[in-house]
This record gives sequence, structure tokens and C-alpha cells, in this order.
Amino acid sequence: MAETKGKFDFAIDRGGTFTDVFARLPDGRERVLKLLSRDPQNYKDAPTEGIRRVLEEETGKAYPRDQPVDTSLIGWIRMGTTVATNALLEREGERTALLVTKGFKDLLHIGTQARPKLFDLEVAMPDVLYEEVIEVDERVVLRQDGCSTGDSLELWKELDLEQVEKDLRGVLSRGITSLAVLLLHSYTWSEHEKAVGSLARRLGFSQVSLSSEVMPMVRAVPRGYTVCADAYLTPKIHQYLKGFTSGFKDGLKDVDVLFMQSDGGLTPMEQFCGSRAILSGPAGGVVGYAITSYSQMEKKPVIGFDMGGTSTDVSRYAGQYEHVFEATTAGVTLQAPQLDINTVAAGGGSRLFFRSGMFVVGPESAGAHPGPACYRKGGPLTVTDANLALGRLIPSFFPKIFGPKENEPLSLEETTKHFHQLTEEINVFLSSNQSQMSMEEVAMGFIRVANEAMCRPIRALTQAKGHDTSQHVLACFGGAGGQHACAIARSLGMKTVFIHKYSGVLSAYGLALADVVEEVQEPCSLQYEPASFSELDQRVEQLSKRCRDTLCARGFTSGQITTEVFLHMRYEGTDCALMVTAAGYPSNARSCRAGDFRSAFTKRYLKEFGFTIPDRPIVVDDIRVRGCGKSGITSVYKAEMGHRQAKPITKCYFEGGYLDTSVYLWEELPCGHSIQGPAIIIDKNSTILVEPCCEARLTEGGDVCMTVGSDPHCALGTELNTVQLSIFSHRFMSIAEQMGRVLQRTSISTNIKERLDFSCAVFGPDGGLVSNAPHIPVHLGAMQETVQYQVRSLGNKLKEGDVILSNHPCAGGSHLPDLTVITPVFRKGVSSPVFFVASRGHHADIGGITPGSMPPHSTSLQQEGAVFTSFKLVTGGVFQEEAVTEALMAPAQYPGCSGTRNLHDNLSDLRAQVAANQRGSQLVGELIDSYGLAVVQAYMGYIQSNAELAVRDMLRDFARRRRQETGSLEVESEDFMDDGTPIRLRVQINEEEGSAVFDFTGTGTEVWGNCNAPRAITLSALIYCLRCMVGQDIPLNQGCLAPINVIIPPGSILQPSQNAAVVGGNVLTSQRVVDVIFKAFEVCAASQGCMNNISFGSEKIGYYETVAGGAGAGPGWNGRSGVHTHMTNTRITDPEILEKRYPVVLEQFSLRPGSGGAGKYRGGDGVIRKLLFRNKVVLSVLTERRSTRPYGLRGGDDGVAGLNLLHRAKGRVLNLGAKTSVSLEPGVRLCCAPGGGLGWRWGGSRSHESEPERQNDRRSYSVHKGLERNDNMRKQCRQISDAFKARTAQLS
Repeated sequence: MAETKGKFDFAIDRGGTFTDVFARLPDGRERVLKLLSRDPQNYKDAPTEGIRRVLEEETGKAYPRDQPVDTSLIGWIRMGTTVATNALLEREGERTALLVTKGFKDLLHIGTQARPKLFDLEVAMPDVLYEEVIEVDERVVLRQDGCSTGDSLELWKELDLEQVEKDLRGVLSRGITSLAVLLLHSYTWSEHEKAVGSLARRLGFSQVSLSSEVMPMVRAVPRGYTVCADAYLTPKIHQYLKGFTSGFKDGLKDVDVLFMQSDGGLTPMEQFCGSRAILSGPAGGVVGYAITSYSQMEKKPVIGFDMGGTSTDVSRYAGQYEHVFEATTAGVTLQAPQLDINTVAAGGGSRLFFRSGMFVVGPESAGAHPGPACYRKGGPLTVTDANLALGRLIPSFFPKIFGPKENEPLSLEETTKHFHQLTEEINVFLSSNQSQMSMEEVAMGFIRVANEAMCRPIRALTQAKGHDTSQHVLACFGGAGGQHACAIARSLGMKTVFIHKYSGVLSAYGLALADVVEEVQEPCSLQYEPASFSELDQRVEQLSKRCRDTLCARGFTSGQITTEVFLHMRYEGTDCALMVTAAGYPSNARSCRAGDFRSAFTKRYLKEFGFTIPDRPIVVDDIRVRGCGKSGITSVYKAEMGHRQAKPITKCYFEGGYLDTSVYLWEELPCGHSIQGPAIIIDKNSTILVEPCCEARLTEGGDVCMTVGSDPHCALGTELNTVQLSIFSHRFMSIAEQMGRVLQRTSISTNIKERLDFSCAVFGPDGGLVSNAPHIPVHLGAMQETVQYQVRSLGNKLKEGDVILSNHPCAGGSHLPDLTVITPVFRKGVSSPVFFVASRGHHADIGGITPGSMPPHSTSLQQEGAVFTSFKLVTGGVFQEEAVTEALMAPAQYPGCSGTRNLHDNLSDLRAQVAANQRGSQLVGELIDSYGLAVVQAYMGYIQSNAELAVRDMLRDFARRRRQETGSLEVESEDFMDDGTPIRLRVQINEEEGSAVFDFTGTGTEVWGNCNAPRAITLSALIYCLRCMVGQDIPLNQGCLAPINVIIPPGSILQPSQNAAVVGGNVLTSQRVVDVIFKAFEVCAASQGCMNNISFGSEKIGYYETVAGGAGAGPGWNGRSGVHTHMTNTRITDPEILEKRYPVVLEQFSLRPGSGGAGKYRGGDGVIRKLLFRNKVVLSVLTERRSTRPYGLRGGDDGVAGLNLLHRAKGRVLNLGAKTSVSLEPGVRLCCAPGGGLGWRWGGSRSHESEPERQNDRRSYSVHKGLERNDNMRKQCRQISDAFKARTAQLS
């Protein structure tokens, strides 16, 4: 495909609000154009209108809007579009039916069973894309003695096409004409799907998407989401394309029309489909900055920074596009090649809040309507308003398109009025002995908090993957990014910001520079070894030929075509596969012809995860070939630049106050011109702020390259600054998040790497929790107890280079499989640790009486596995492998017990936890380097006190309402374990102090079993409940418990003796404690109340999972069905992975209809999970709520109890009860059926409440109401400082 001569070429990005047009003219000149994507009064289609305008203006000929555009002068058209994205976000796709293997009709509703927001009691998740489900009684299973993939298959149930036809005709009769087909293991054997597809097309379905064709990769859930998205969105794309082509003569028959896909490659219009179109718009921007910035910046790695109205996209380019193969958009996880673009909910339209002493930006957005306050439509304060208030946006340079009639300029007056109101509220909050803030200081504070929020995903994209953030160039594009680029680059240590001359339309420009891509992929399942090389070579050559043939058919010559081979590789027995290219690793005698993939894989694995597994075979899951047709298009045109000087100087606010700031028009600046900050450079589509100590220079191509200088250091003191409080909260949270990413990357076990059963956190010198990432709730308070135990126990015995391992319940452990690794952080000149970092991970086996170390009938701690109290895992920087191995094998000394059954994974995961802690320690050190130890520890205390303040506000608010309704400030509740053990709670609230006593006196005694819960478990449940009831995003730390006095009777089930069995207390009793607390506060009805622990194993394998159930209803919402609730949020293994790795067949995984409690708002339904065992195994079931039923609230009905059934041969069915361990023969089935959540129904006169009343009920039980204006507000900031000073005095 050669570059067109003498014709107009167009690259167009059709966004949700604006459509950007880049045009290459016949004489080599370039034009850009921006117009509204929707303007029905003037034109039908924005891209067509853009093309028409350029042709008309450049040729001087008339191109009437009411006539098809003549295409004789058009060379090619390239487009990116958000049509698919918008249809997905707004759920406006085609009516779709899903056809799925019998037993799995609710598989995509359940998904991974994890909830998206840990502390939201209303589990709000996007609806599935299909309208109806057809279950097909067919089944293919893996033979497991190893088809095109290397897997042997067994056909257990043939497809009944007659019944399928009957079902499909029924769907068609109801007006549904789009069909998605998902049959288990169709990624490797697609005959049944093809038969269904052929039948459906013959019957008249207009769109039939088969999962085996859309994305033939293992994992049924993401493949199912992907095929549903394809069926749901592709008709909408075709509908749009039909309308687009109708605007041209002959429907663009002789014009080469290409569309951008999510992977950054172009594809012909007729092959553009829904599953590959989600990132069509953003992908063009990535290609644009990658090609322009990377080459201009001497091949220095680049971070793309695209700040829009509601969110900011960040990505990285270092010579190759970074792809991911699973990503979630609008709640839908797509399994398809996509550029690795991270999004944070902070943009120009992000709303500004002041909550309990903290500056908060987003995630709520003002949207396009009403928009920011300055848009004159009654909107709220936003980041855009903050920039306007500081003088960084100049209204006179904006078009008059605002106000109700869209004919007014930006309103500085509206912005100023809103900011004065907010400033008054903030100053009322501040104590009288603290300096008041000006309006400008408030606006600047929000800008700094927004900048820090946008820095977090950039750190995740670089530091968390082992890259040095400071060694990158920040490539800024999009309309809003130029105002923040210098500050963000400075915060991240970057020295250079690059802004292309077409930054405002860079997505469109990137389309003109992109390659045409053809990708093919097929599953493999071969080991990477010499015996497989000939088959690998043959299949690689076949796929490469398909790519080349397709691109040749599109007009490319062989010299323009390149192919790149990727192998999706992993170590056998692990779940983490890498898509590896052999670029830079030529073939040799020990590799296949396509390259030395073993070396490429091991080096990449080492860089990504920090270790390799030399003795483990490497498996190839998939073969992928990416063919590129090089377009040969380059940007060589240099626009002529003027020589005009700056416009009149304006006043712009910076950290030091108002400064004179020069204003320039970009188009009038000469190439090579340098501008010292502060300055503002204005383009038609964007505004660039050159901050003080920065310099902007125009390159020969007319682009802006800024050198970022260091800000004159303004030392931060230890006195409380509310803006810095928000920034430090982000920084501490970022440390915990990065620790979690390192742990997930470097771990090897399914439990940690895939199920994400781990938590990471930062602790103060007293062991108090400072910040944790939102991982597993049951770990939250318990980890603090563990660290504080080590502080008390070891004291000054801790030395630099030591790392402690602990899991004992008396030392703050939850249960023995949860191993906590603790690293003290030392500082030169300070003898004791200045911080601690810790990670807790669930290990699949640490010995004990049953495989999986989750014995249902343990009666002593020794039966549950290896025990560590204050074990030095690392001494003087040396990992104590021999000693920890001996300890992990020690349980074998007890009768009926074994040492760990998976030592290799234990050691690997422990090393991963040490590595995660090392990363956390390094980041804490960097934070101290930046601000000083005294300042960092001061803000640690302020953050803890801020959480305390939020909890006190919540308790005061609850006490006030409780007193008004009942006259009492006491609440109480009771619930029971399945064995009848009561858990009782009485809460006494002090309204004036905002404090409470949680008294569990009356709770049953320690039990002869393993449902005993260490004290740390109760504290975890309590801190989780308090955070949920606060109802806003606050730092979760020990401050939450500061207003709380907890009374737990010794010797009870909640504070058992030292050697009591506790494995069930962590996973079962913790849920009951949550139920009791929420029942006392009447926050929501009970959820299923159990984690439903299933484990099975033998001498060779071991597997553990927790199964979801129903969530409880609440005031204004129904409970979610088939989801993990409260104290856990682990994922469940995908059905195809489960059957591929373990000797089981998953026969059913669906919702349990009617198991949720009835009420005005229904409780969510539980699930049914049926497993058929194919080998001899030992099965362990550890569950609750099999006898007692979860409670409803306010008259809502109770839910259905759970049930565990064993189906033996010849039809015999046994009720296993709640807890058991049994040896099974092949052919036996387990049916685990957790119960549902409970209903909510108002009693008495409130049973028929109106919608406004319902919304008020919802608000009243999301307890926090925001900032109240009262006489106590002046005291609250002083309380933060006083609480910190008291805590400091205690430490000293």
C-alpha cells in the first residue's frame, strides 16, 4: 500500500464530544479541524462533515451537505471511534442472547465472584450484556493425559441441534437477532460452536459471534464477556458504518477505509468488530505520541499522559507497544489484545470536595452537562474551575459557547463565588490557632491533590514494573493535560515534557501514522522443548503465511510486510503466562526457528517477577502472529511559524503567590524560540502552563519541549496542612498498592497470583496501621495486631536487614495459612525502626492433618499446620531457607499430621512477600528523603487522626438519629453459629465525644472445634464495619479504632486460649461478627454469612477455593446475587483452568433461585456449585449457615440456609453438614449451595414510603452526610493535632 499522490488523505478520531480531523492535502500541506461529534441541526455525521469542509475549502468547489460526497479526490480514510465504547458505557448495544453450556447460565453474572468496591454495602455491578440465556446440553472435557492444542479431549455429551433450533426460534420470535455462543473448552475444540453458528445464521440471526472465533484463549469467563461484547456491539458498529458510507458516492467503494483497533493497529472497515473496538479512540493517541515523542526524544522511554474531562489515561512506550490480553472497561472484562492504558478518575471535570479535613478530587465528575461551575449551567466546582480561579485559563481565549443558550463566555464570577463558599467552609473547619486559607490557596490545594491522583497510575506503570519513573519523558496530549504537565513531571522526577503541535488532535494524527495490522492466534498446550519444536515451527509458519496473504490481498507488497511471532508461555503448574516475543533473541540449535523463546521468556520473567524456576518445564499456551503492513506515511511538513511577541501579561497564581505571566499564541511562535516560565502558551485546542523554573522551547517541527526545573524548596513543617494531608494520604496508599503489585507479580501460587488472597500495608513505629491497599478485609485489623506484637516482643532486638515471619493467633494471626512477613524500616542515625511494612498471604498448604491446611474438624492449633510466632525469616539480609524449611516440615511430628505438601511454592511466595516489603521499605525511604523523617511521621499521625475524626463524625450522626427515634444511645444484637454458640454485642455511644464501647460480653465460650476467632479477627471485622458505615473514601488505619473501646471476654469464642484451633474463625466467625455489628446498627440485612471453604487434594495436588453467595439488601437497594461479601473478596478459578489443572469436572456454577430473602428490597441469591471428582482425593468442607439462617431487617424475610450434598454412585445422596473431611473415589460429586442474602422491608407506616423517602433512607444509612456546619467544627482540626501529639507523647 503506497502513499497516495495527488489526493486528500483523512485521519479522523470521532470522540464522544468532539471529532478531530487530520488531513494531508495533495500538495503535502496538513490541516487539522475540530467539530462537535453531534450537531444534528447542521449535519448528520461529523466525520463526513469534516471531510466535506476540507474538500470544499481547499478545492473551492461546492460539496452540498444534502448530496453524497464525491470520492474521486479521496485517497484513504482512517478512523478511530468511540461508538462501541459509548454503547458499552450507556448499555445501548443490540439486543443479545447468550447460548452457553448447560449448568453455566449465570457464569457471566457471577464472573470472578469478587465485588469491585470493597466497602460499598450496595454491591453495584454493571448488568450483563445479554437479555436471554439458552443452555445447551453438550459437554466436552479434557482427558488430562496430555486436538490441535496438545490437549486430549473426551466428548461426554453430543450436541442436540433439534433442541437448539427450537430454542433459537423462540429467541428470534421475541425480536432478538444477535447471538453470542460460549461453550466450555471451545477454545481448543470448536465443532459444537461452529454447528450452532451455522444453524443460527441459517435461521436468520443478523449477528452470530462464536467465542472460538472471537478469541480462542483458555478461560471461559473473560472469553464469554468478550464474545458477548462482540455480539452486543458489532451490530451498532455496522449500523454506524452504514450511515457513514451512505454519505459518500458509491458507499466509499473505491476508497481504502481503515479503522483503528484496541491493539493500536488498523483493520479494514468490513472487519471492524465490537470486541476489538473498545479502545479505538485512545489507541490512536498512543500510536501518535509513541511515533512522534519516542523518536524525537532519542529513544528515551515515554509516558503518555492524556487528560480529558472525566478521566486521565496513561500509558508507556519504550520502542514496543505494551499490550495486555485482559482488561476491564465499563465492568466488562475483555480477552483481546489491547494497548496497556491505565485510567484514573481525575480529569478537568472531576468534582472537588472537602470531607472531614481532607481535600478530595473525584471520582465523581460534572460531565458535559451541567459541566463545571464556570460553564454557567449550575454545575459544581471542578478541576477546570480551580485552574480558572488561579488564572491558568483565560476566558477571552475561549469561544462563547457556554450558558443555557450556549452563547456566553466562561464565567470567572461563578467559579469565584463557589470557591468563596467552599473556602468559608474550610476556614470554619480549621481551628482558631491555625492560619486561615485564601481562595487561591484552596484552589491550589485541589490542583495539587489532583496532580497526585494522576501520578499514582504513572507510578504503577513504571515503578511497580521495575522502571525508573524519572528516566522517562512525559508526552502530554488532550485538551486539559498541558495545564498540569510541569507539576506532574516535577513530582515524578521527570526532566522533560513533550507536547506535539497536534496534541489537541493527536489521536487523529496517530491514525495517519499507524500500521495496518492482521493478527491470528490459536491455542497450543505444548511444552517448549526440542520434541515440540518441529510442530511449533510448522504452526508458526502456517499462521505467518495467513497474515502475509491477508496483507498482500490488501495491496501491500512483500517489502512492506513484517511479521512478529509471540508465544504465550508460563512455567508448568503456574497461572501467570507472558506473551513473549523473541525479538533480540535469534534462533540457535536449542530453540525453534522463530527464535530463542526460552531465553526471551526467562529474561522477561526475571525482570517482571524477580526470579525464575530453572527446574520447571515451560508450557506454550498460545501461538500468536502479528503482521504489519507498513504504510510508509511520515510527517515531514513543517508549518511556517510567525515571529510575534507575547500578548499582554496576565496574573497567574503559583505556590509563592501571584506572578506576572506572559501569554503566547502557539501558532505565532517561531521555531527554536525559548520561553522562560511562568508563561501560558495557547493553542486552538489546548492551554499549556509553563511553570516557574521551567523552560519551553519550540522544536524545528513546531512542537513544544519543556525542561522541568526543580521547584525552589519550600520546607514543609510538622504543623498540620490540610492540603498536604490529602497528598500524604495518596502517597501512603500508593506505597501499599505498589507493594501489592510486586507481591502479585513475584508470587508463584494460584492463591496469591490469581485469587489475590493477600494484603499489604504500611505501619508506624508503634505498629499502628497507617495505610493499606484495598485487598482482603479480614486481614486489615489483624495485621496491625501482628506488627504491634512484634514491637512489644522483639523491641530493640530488631536490626536492619531483619525480616519477621508470623502467623500465630496469639501474635495477631488470623489463621495459620495466612503467613505475615514484616520488615522494619530503619533510618540512618535512628536506632529503632521508623516504620514497618508488612504483607500477608494465604499459602495453599503449610501442613497439618488435611491437604490445603483448612481441616474442618481440627481441635488444636498444631493440627492446622506450621506455626510461627516471631521467626526471623531474613537475618542480616540473608534468607533463612534451611530454618524456614525445617519449620514448615515440623507439623509432621504430630500424630496424623504432615509437613507442608508444597514447599517450593511456600518458599517462592515467602520470597515474593520479602520482595514486596523491600519495595515498600524503599518507597518509604524515598518519601522520607523528600520531606524529612519528622514531617513524614507527623503526617502519618495526622492521617490516623483524620480517620479517627471520620469515625467520630459517623458515631455522632448515628447517635443523634438514634436519640431522636428511640431516646436511647444503646444498641444491641445477637446471632448464632451453626453449633448454637451465641455472639452477643452491646454498643454504648457517647454522642458528645463521638466514641463507643463495643461489648461482646455474653458471647459463647471457646468451642471444641476450629471456629474460635483470635482477638485480631474481631478487630478486623470491627474496622471493616466502621469503614463501611462512614460511607466515604477515608484512609483505613488504626485511627478508625481510636474512638472505640472493645470488650471481649477471655476464654470466649472471640478470644480463645493460646493453642485453640482457629482455622474456621478467620473464614467463618469473622462473617458472623460482621453480621452482628450491622444488625445492631441496622445498616443492612445479613449476607450469606460464610466464605464456603472447599479444599481437596492428594499426595500430588492440592486445591483451595472459597465460594460466593448472596449479599444482603439495604435501604434502597437489592442484594447482589453470586458475590463475595464482607470479610473476603477473593476470586474463583475459571472453570476451564480448574478442569485443565485439577482432576475435576465442574458440572454447574449458577445462581440458586429463591435463596435470597424477600422484602421490599430482596436479598441476593446464593449459588450452586457442583464438582465431579475424577481421581481419588481427600475433600474438606468448612462452612457455616447450614443450620442457622441469615437474618432479614425491618421486616425483611430471612434467607435460605446453605447446603452441602455428596452424590455417590447409584443415586445415593448424603448431607455432609457444615464441616467435614472425607476420602472420595472417582465419580463422586459435591454440590455446594451457599445461601442467599436477606431482605429489607420497612415495617409499620414506612412500608409504603415514596421514592424521595427511599432515597433519604439510602442516604441516612450511608451514615456519613458530609460536612455539617456547627459549633464543633472549629474543634475538629485541633482534635487531629491534639490526638497526634498525645500519640507521640506515648511513643516517647
